[in-house]
Amino acid sequence: MSMEVWWPRLRHETRDWLIANNGDALPVSVVAEITRAGGLVGTDAWWVGQNGPTGFYLSDAAVDWIEEVANGETPAAGTTAD
Repeated sequence: MSMEVWWPRLRHETRDWLIANNGDALPVSVVAEITRAGGLVGTDAWWVGQNGPTGFYLSDAAVDWIEEVANGETPAAGTTAD
């Protein structure tokens, strides 16, 4: 499921955290909430970045998308259908 769909399903506090910590590794609790909201982090979706020993990261495109949301803009949909 694409970020545009699961983003509004997140708690307001989680969206605020993602905006304030944009580009940082996501805590396990945030990854779990994204998954519950429909974002499957084990896919090749446009918003999925690196997942490794240092944590799970959103893609550069997702970081840009969140920045646009934070700036009150309406971000474009993801770069691929997922």
